[in-house]
Amino acid sequence: MINAPPEPVRILLVDDTPTNLVVLSESIQDQGWVILFATDGETAIEQAEYAKPDLILLDVMMPGINGFETCQRLKSSQLTAEIPIIFMTALSDTVDKVKGLNLGAVDYITKPFQQEEVVARVGMQLRLHQMNRQLEEKNQLLNQKIAEQAKTEAELQQLTGELEQRVQTRTAELSEAVENLKQAQVHLVQSEKMSSLGQMVAGIAHEINNPVNFIYGNLRPAQDYFQELIELVDHYQQCYPQPDEALQEHLAEVDLPFLKKDTYKLLESLKLGADRIRQIVLSLRNFSRLDEADIKSVNLHEGIDSTLLILQHKLRGVAGAHPVEVVKNYSEIGEIECFPSQLNQVFMNILANAIDALEEHVKTLDKPEAESFLPVVNISTELSSDQYAIIKISDNGPGIPEHIRTRLFDPFFTTKSVGKGTGLGLSISHQIVVDKHRGEIECVSAPGEGTCFVMKIPRSQAIAATTSSLAQ
Repeated sequence: MINAPPEPVRILLVDDTPTNLVVLSESIQDQGWVILFATDGETAIEQAEYAKPDLILLDVMMPGINGFETCQRLKSSQLTAEIPIIFMTALSDTVDKVKGLNLGAVDYITKPFQQEEVVARVGMQLRLHQMNRQLEEKNQLLNQKIAEQAKTEAELQQLTGELEQRVQTRTAELSEAVENLKQAQVHLVQSEKMSSLGQMVAGIAHEINNPVNFIYGNLRPAQDYFQELIELVDHYQQCYPQPDEALQEHLAEVDLPFLKKDTYKLLESLKLGADRIRQIVLSLRNFSRLDEADIKSVNLHEGIDSTLLILQHKLRGVAGAHPVEVVKNYSEIGEIECFPSQLNQVFMNILANAIDALEEHVKTLDKPEAESFLPVVNISTELSSDQYAIIKISDNGPGIPEHIRTRLFDPFFTTKSVGKGTGLGLSISHQIVVDKHRGEIECVSAPGEGTCFVMKIPRSQAIAATTSSLAQ
């Protein structure tokens, strides 16, 4: 019997812009994949139900039904629910991307397209989808074997104990394999998201830095030129103290003394503004730290400050009430040997959670209480006697009950409403601090007493190794 050759992979491209369809098709045509096209959501749904593609690349912004609604309808149909969907979007708002993932999409690609990125992301999701299919087949085979074993157990009572043990063992192995695969997939997607965020931030910083440097570099010559012009005018007035009537009227109209004084102030304001933008650009670059994927010694305070800058829009006001006050109490801890970008991710998760908790707390208060409540986030650092950097991030929110606090670091556990949390932030933070840095992280909280996250990071990995060996 001759086995039929495997069917080629079919990719459905959905975009209302023909140019984008051409670019996408050219990006992936060398992979041997069959390309299908649709220019709107309704056509995409019909194509998906008829052709059963292996993966769909779906644009968000389309006439008629948009990408989000198209995705929702595809996921609600038994015919197309299992087809992986990757969003294509020019949107930079994380909320929109999270919305797409919550609707069932497995990933997103940001326009303009990069050929290598498109091929890599599509290839990765095809492999994951194939792995899921294989896992389902193994599940079916395993269920079949379990049924056969159960029948044999009824016929051969003397093997009951052995067969039960074998079924339990197989089931435990399968559950562990499923959980490991699920967590691996989640961490991979999260890493890709943080990498994309870092690349976006670094790109913005780079694009802003060039024109700002141009402005900043020209301010000094502008000041010098203005000074020379003022000196020339003063010299002219000394040589010709009695100008004609027309010139006197013009001088009175422009108010030359005020013009001199105010232009100096204007140039100085421009310099201060350019300095501020340069500081913001530096903070953005410190947060992304794309060139620091390896372990190295850094100033943790810079990472915290850069994270606060990224979250500045969330700090400005909580549910229309007072802005969040950030109180920093930094101690001299020196440079810490760590993975900088990963620790910045931990700071981002904890600070964002604190701000969200304060916002939800304000919403529960009546109007007079909400107007008088002053939300505060405290950040402190110190160096312990055993050379561990201790970072404490606390808020004056409602606190956390014990039954929730004990589960905070469990994967997929969240108290946030649908669409606002995935339950992965603190789980990944725990992995970064404990597994990657051999440190410690804990949450201290009680209802009505606020919440404090305490992190201990060894000043160097040599210190961590020594502490670990002594503990053993």
